[in-house]
Amino acid sequence: MKNRIKNVNGIEIELTDKEQEELEAEEKKWDNGQAERDLAELRFLRNNLLTQTDWTQSRDVTLSNDTQWKNYRQELRDITKKFKAITDKDFKFPDKPTE
Repeated sequence: MKNRIKNVNGIEIELTDKEQEELEAEEKKWDNGQAERDLAELRFLRNNLLTQTDWTQSRDVTLSNDTQWKNYRQELRDITKKFKAITDKDFKFPDKPTE
């Protein structure tokens, strides 16, 4: 199989076998890390939603729908038990209670 091409000062040069192996190893490492990146993205988005609702947990706040908020926050915390990426089939963040 022919090695890929790189551009050096406007000149196209074929990669050496060693460069080709290194490039393929990096690509494989990147591909193998996809699941970890997907889960990190899900957690990042989930954590932002939790942060937006932190105010509901203050002792000063009295909410008529306190149980709904607690359930919502718990569903957010539990979402990584069911899903590993926001692209998973049927993925959906829980509905936020009305304030």
